Formats: sequence, structure tokens, C-alpha cells
Amino acid sequence: MSVTQQYLLDTHRARQHGEPVPPAPGLHDRHVVRELHDHRRFRAVLAGRPVRRRPLRSLLRWARLRARSS
Repeated sequence: MSVTQQYLLDTHRARQHGEPVPPAPGLHDRHVVRELHDHRRFRAVLAGRPVRRRPLRSLLRWARLRARSS
């Protein structure tokens, strides 16, 4: 059964029982990934490890430095 089929089945059951409809699959994925990233950074601070920059920010910094040297 695919994720979409399971969602439709859960939606149908919720409506039959008068319960709120579950959120659509993938609706909160970005928020969950950001929370996981923040939690890992927090755990690094507690463990005394240096916190790394975000990959996009590092990539942009690298691109700027490379553009200057060209």
C-alpha cells in the first residue's frame, strides 16, 4: 500500500468516526528536518564539539572565495 492510499484510507476512517482528518503526507517534512538539525547542533554543544555551519552557507562562502581568486 502506498503512502497516498494509506492517507486516503485514514481520511475515510476519520470522517466515518467524526474525528479530525490526519495531515497530508509530506506536509511537515521540512519542519521535522529543521528540528532534527537543530537538535543535532544542540547535542554537539552539550558534548563540547564545535558546531558546524549550515551546508548551504558554507557552500556559498566557498563559491564567493573561489570567485575572488579567479
